[in-house]
Amino acid sequence: MRKNRFAAIVLAAGLAASLAACSSGTSEDSPDEATTIDVWLMRDSVTDAFLDEFVADFETDNPDTDVNVQIQEWDGIGQRVVSAIASNDAPDVIEVGNTQVAQYAASGGLTDLGDKVSELGGADWIPGLAEPGRIDDAQYGIPYYAANRVVVYNTELFEAAGITEPPTTRDAWIAATTTLNSGEVQGIYLPGQNWYALAGFVWDEGGDLAVQDGDTWKGALDTPEALAGMDFYAQLQALGKGPKDSDEANPPQVDVFSAGDVAQIIATPGAGRQIVEANPELEDKIGYFPVPGKTADEPGAVFTGGSNLVIPVTASHPDEAYTFVAALAGEEWQERLAVEMSYVPNKTTLADVLADDPGAAAMAIGAHNGHATPNSPEWAAVEANNPIKNYMTQVLTGADPKEAATTASESITSALSGG
Repeated sequence: MRKNRFAAIVLAAGLAASLAACSSGTSEDSPDEATTIDVWLMRDSVTDAFLDEFVADFETDNPDTDVNVQIQEWDGIGQRVVSAIASNDAPDVIEVGNTQVAQYAASGGLTDLGDKVSELGGADWIPGLAEPGRIDDAQYGIPYYAANRVVVYNTELFEAAGITEPPTTRDAWIAATTTLNSGEVQGIYLPGQNWYALAGFVWDEGGDLAVQDGDTWKGALDTPEALAGMDFYAQLQALGKGPKDSDEANPPQVDVFSAGDVAQIIATPGAGRQIVEANPELEDKIGYFPVPGKTADEPGAVFTGGSNLVIPVTASHPDEAYTFVAALAGEEWQERLAVEMSYVPNKTTLADVLADDPGAAAMAIGAHNGHATPNSPEWAAVEANNPIKNYMTQVLTGADPKEAATTASESITSALSGG
């Protein structure tokens, strides 16, 4: 961020040294130079204003360090990171998706920061960011920020149905949605292939999408717990008119909701703003609540998306890199980031900072029971030809759940083993 000023200082120093050498016949030592760390951050993860303010503050607190931020595009980032950490000229700090950490750690190219967890307050990290950053006993990824799904609802339709408070348990959710699902109103718009929502229900039942068995991973959709999660999904999905053979993007569920006859969708809070943009008449009629859990004392499990910060083994300035990570992941800047971007901060103890933002506040509550996809370096291969989506459609259109789950689990196992 101080590159031009720094270059001017170096140029001026060089000219001064050259003139001195000409007059005395000897060369002089150049002034001490600041260390420049290279940082890769992702496009639109934060605003330019936030980034400028953070970097200026960091450089003031660390006058011997300059920060060179390079903004990266999400498209194709995986291969760029793999190439970077395999080189001898890697950036000092890289922002990576939380579910990508295992892939990069498997190469041996990331620094284990396990000895820093305590001083970073790791005991309070939200699980959906901390767990993907931890492989075995090593902590490669430091939680940066998170987002997860909530229930976005039409408050006018709830009031018309006599529902005065959002449900806090699954049973109450089914009951409320059944009441809402009358006439032209859809109790909930839930397409058949919203596999992130399914994953939450599976986790609530104590199951998972895949499990590790020694050094190998196996699909686990055919376990009793995972099947129970799919059964609940089917009950909920039937209380609306969502298509059974597509996901929330086809058609965009925000567009469906904005028509005004849908009571609920499962989405990130940003959907609320998009709905109002599409239909301004719904302004002040959008509410949010955490996905309900099996009991009222714990919200439903949700998939936590977001980013971690990693330091490559070949980073040129690992000490300065860690200082940068500690500042950006520290409480002061986490609180500012949460307010600025409506993100969930990296610690459960910071959730109160979002109290004035209803959507983000609901998201932060849900983050307490956040999870990530199975921590296999090959998980991206599963999502590439996602068998979970096909499995869901099969069950919702009448296939035997156990048989369909067994086939999907075999496909997951094959993908995770490189098949």
